[in-house]
Amino acid sequence: MHSRAVRALAIALLAATALSACGKDDDAAASATAEAPAIRLGYFPNITHAPALIGVKDGLFQQALGSTKLEAKTFNAGPAALEALFSGAIDATYIGPNPAINGWAQSKGTGLKIIAGSTSGGAGLVVKPGINGPADLKGKKIATPQLGNTQDVALRAWLKQNGLNADQQGGGDVSVLPQDNATATQAFAQGAIDGAWAPEPTLSRMVLDSKGKLLVNEKDLWPGGQFVTTHLIVKQDFLKKYPGTVKKLVQGHVAAIKYIKDNGDKAQADANAQIEALSGKPLKPEVLKASFANLSFTNDPIASSLYTSAQHAQDVGLLKPVDLKGIYDLTILNDVLKADGQPAVTDAAS
Repeated sequence: MHSRAVRALAIALLAATALSACGKDDDAAASATAEAPAIRLGYFPNITHAPALIGVKDGLFQQALGSTKLEAKTFNAGPAALEALFSGAIDATYIGPNPAINGWAQSKGTGLKIIAGSTSGGAGLVVKPGINGPADLKGKKIATPQLGNTQDVALRAWLKQNGLNADQQGGGDVSVLPQDNATATQAFAQGAIDGAWAPEPTLSRMVLDSKGKLLVNEKDLWPGGQFVTTHLIVKQDFLKKYPGTVKKLVQGHVAAIKYIKDNGDKAQADANAQIEALSGKPLKPEVLKASFANLSFTNDPIASSLYTSAQHAQDVGLLKPVDLKGIYDLTILNDVLKADGQPAVTDAAS
């Protein structure tokens, strides 16, 4: 081939390579900001999900999402929300640690990512006044929100640590009866159950309305009183396809937590108004106040407690050993926190 022709061909190949590289860079940039027409977000009508309650009611999510439409759906407990995530009914959800761990295990690390912390505390064992310790629970009926949910695992682990057993069929030393929080509240008031390991506001309603006794405040079982009750997860496929939308969701989440910290009574009233909109009935002022006093809201996922929760679930036969490496993706959260002048969080075990 003539030398001029060779040079021309080389130049053309270089130009094509450069254009191709540009195209790949453009595609990567577009992918990093890709946004969905809508995002379907799950959450529970519990005070432990106050950032979601407020984020939905006050429009903080929608404001951050811009043209992406927010479609919010509510659930009673984590396993139901996880099922909705995996069936494609929702794209992201607020959820407790144990269902997230179960989802990670079931999908072999492909189904979800934990992208932000949300809530610490706000759960425990409420019992009838005559029950004074673990030994008094033999032969008693204790409710949890759902088999395998975070409070269910916490109760079963605590019972085992205190020499009591409870099987998954409601038998054993203590009969554990999974049922939704509204049913458990009514059953406790009527004396049909002897107690419940419950999240807020169910916990405070049982104490204040039904004269229950808080036998175990779960925060007393954890170092520094800090443990993850609720965090935010997203379906991996959605995160990969629409990272721009996930970033905006996280921006709304961070704004909601900031709003709670900055607005005190107003934030509590907003959360209560959303509970009323969802359930038809607001919480009594004293229940609302007690619920918030038993909780803290944080972007930190308190990862060390998640790993301990996984061990608890294994110990009570609700989880096979699982490698949790990679369950967190806090990159977007830390970008948002940095932009807001807040410190980064970590997924380290301690």
